[in-house]
Formats: sequence, structure tokens, C-alpha cells
Amino acid sequence: MHFPTTCPACGQEVPVEFADSAVHDVVCPFCGARYVVYVRKHKFEVLFDLGTKALLDGYAREAVASFAAALERFFEFYVRAYALERAAERAGDFGAALAALDATWRHVASQSERQLGMLALAYLLREGRAPDFLTPKALGSDFRNRVIHRGYLPRREEVEAYAARVFALIDRLLGELGGSAAHVELAQEEAFAAHLATLPAGVTAVFEEHPGMFRARRFGGTLKEKAVPPSKTAPPLNDAQAFARALAERGPGLELFRRR
Repeated sequence: MHFPTTCPACGQEVPVEFADSAVHDVVCPFCGARYVVYVRKHKFEVLFDLGTKALLDGYAREAVASFAAALERFFEFYVRAYALERAAERAGDFGAALAALDATWRHVASQSERQLGMLALAYLLREGRAPDFLTPKALGSDFRNRVIHRGYLPRREEVEAYAARVFALIDRLLGELGGSAAHVELAQEEAFAAHLATLPAGVTAVFEEHPGMFRARRFGGTLKEKAVPPSKTAPPLNDAQAFARALAERGPGLELFRRR
């Protein structure tokens, strides 16, 4: 999957493939200028947006893989946010805390069950209650496994239901994290700064923030609701309604992503 950038030298649109690090080294095919695009977006966001785009384009099975991966990477995001939040409370060295966190995560990086264990403990310590969302039913594990591991070809409505479940869970936990997510934002900015310091002369740095299914919450606050008299307050949205609403409001922005 690609996203378009604008060459800072000649102004031509250049398609760039998403990089795992969110750092994209680009050579303009039109004028030869070198520049680096830093995308302020976390992996779980990119994966969920790619899943949404795949679903909209009719690639239902591929969408499931992206949604499942997005959930796993969000669980990592949550653990990192909690660990860095605690480090900030102790007024310790942020760089040292981040290095210790990275070293610790390496022990579980290839073992999803251990990652779930870290998430469960982080949630318990932060919220003071057991995570009620780690059951196979709540996570949609059976559906995910049938699609990814047993080759099941899902119907679109099944994928939409799974996407809604994943969206609602991530949205809920982002809300509970609140400002603590800023600690992971800072970690990303420090990674960008370290890369920026290595750029040779003549290479331009470009920072971008892309639209997406979770961007409204994280960069502009929650979407404001129209005032409704108390007597006419609408019931809370269920998972499917919340996903459908977010898709209608933010989905058009996903046209930024293009298959090439």
C-alpha cells in the first residue's frame, strides 16, 4: 500500500510505500531530490486503516489479517503507554526508561500469548480491575483463527462485525488511556529526532499526519456531539453503529491510501 507525498523540490506527487518504522527515505523520480517523510502515526493505526481500506475495496479476507494485527499492535501500544507513564511519574530519565522497555519487550516480541499477559497485568495495575476484554468471544479469536489459520473465506458482513469489535475495543482503551498516550507519542518523536540527526546535508525532512479512523480522537479530541435535550438523549451506540459512524465520518480520508 502506498500514500502520496509531494516532493519539496519540484512539487510533483510521489507515491511512497508504507515503511514499518514510519520513516520513509524517498528519491523523487521526477527531479532526483532526496527527502525523508516522517509519518506521525502508530503501527496499529496504519494497520487498522489498511484493513478498512481493504474492506472498502472488497478484499474481505485481507482486511481481517490487518484488523487482527492492528489489535495486537495496539495492545503493545497500551503496554508502552503504561510503562512510560509510570516512568514519568517517577521523574526518571525518559531515554533510559524507553531503552529498558525496548529491552524487556524483546523477550515477548515473537510470543503473542506473553504479550497478552503483559497487557493483562498493565491493565490491572493501571485501572485496578481485571481486563474484561481478553476472552476469546470478546476478541473474536475463533473468527480470526478460522480466517487466518484455516483459510476460511469470510462474508463481508462477518468482517464488518469483526472490524466493529476491534474498533470499539481500541477506541475504548484509547479513551481510558487519555493523555497517557502522549508518552508513546514522545517516544516516536525521539526516534524521529535521532534519525533526523543522521541526515546528510541536502536531504529535506518532511513531517506528515495522515487522516484515519482514530486520528480525530488523538489529534483533535473526540468529535463534538450536537447538543441534545436530556429527555431526548440517544442510547449509546453499539459496536457496529460506532464503527459505521466512524467509517462514514473518517473513511473518505482513507482515499489517501492507494493500491499500486
